[in-house]
Amino acid sequence: MLKCEQFNKICAALDKCEHYQKFKVYKDKVLALGNDSLEKTIAIAVALCLVCAVLVSFSAVALKPLQVNNKELDMKKNILDVVGLLEEGGNIDAVFKDRIEAKIVNLETGDYVEDINPAEYDQRKAAKDPALSVVIPKEKDIAHIRVKAKYAKVFLVKDAGAIKSIILPINGYGLWSTLYGFLSLDADGQTVQSINFYDQAETPGLGGEVVNPNWRALWKGKKVYAESDQPSLEKGLIEEAEMGEPALSLIKGVVDNTKPGSQYQVDGLAGASLTSTGVTNLVRYWMSKEGFAPYLAKVRAVKGGVS
Repeated sequence: MLKCEQFNKICAALDKCEHYQKFKVYKDKVLALGNDSLEKTIAIAVALCLVCAVLVSFSAVALKPLQVNNKELDMKKNILDVVGLLEEGGNIDAVFKDRIEAKIVNLETGDYVEDINPAEYDQRKAAKDPALSVVIPKEKDIAHIRVKAKYAKVFLVKDAGAIKSIILPINGYGLWSTLYGFLSLDADGQTVQSINFYDQAETPGLGGEVVNPNWRALWKGKKVYAESDQPSLEKGLIEEAEMGEPALSLIKGVVDNTKPGSQYQVDGLAGASLTSTGVTNLVRYWMSKEGFAPYLAKVRAVKGGVS
């Protein structure tokens, strides 16, 4: 009943509208023209375009909340996946709320930022805002991202107040695209749990294998920072790393786990050396002093990872 009343009010308002009356007159004139009339053909085509444009615009506005919700749900799914908390058929929102804590980190100091709401902070958007980002010096930009946000959103898995997992956002250029993902570490800020790229456009079957679960499994237990000076490896893509510097790298071929230094190596992607180099560079960049090294150092300094 209420909808009928509103419809009648709209109709009454249109009847009083001078432009609408002119439109009705023109509509009757066009409809009276023959089907072979050029004016009628153009008028109907324009009217159809306008109707379609209105419908598309309405759909975009009406569906936007659903799209935003699906995007947030997919992000939560990827975060849970990188720490092994994703269960098939499980309630993603409930598990995320119960197990994951989001924090904002000042990348320069490594301190938590308390006056920014993690739920409202979008790091990718912040990287495009000159007020919230910094230009990376060319000689330090090994990940080829040019700019970075001043603050990063990290995610923690805690148990009785103690950090069990640290989930760090990472991104960098591969062969064809910028790869966006997460790297999860143990509370020591040194041992890898998993890696997960949720947004990439590398070649399917080659660089696109960064999403292959079998390849991702190779990262578990690897070490990020050199525990002694690591020389460059003849076979691999690794560069020299001094003690305490990021040493984790992809190599050409298969890692020989019996050799010293293998704890810093992951099998490269077959036939995708440029993507492999890109993954190495983005991991090394974000684990360096330019990225999360100051934060991870402070996490390690807190006994037991309690915060």
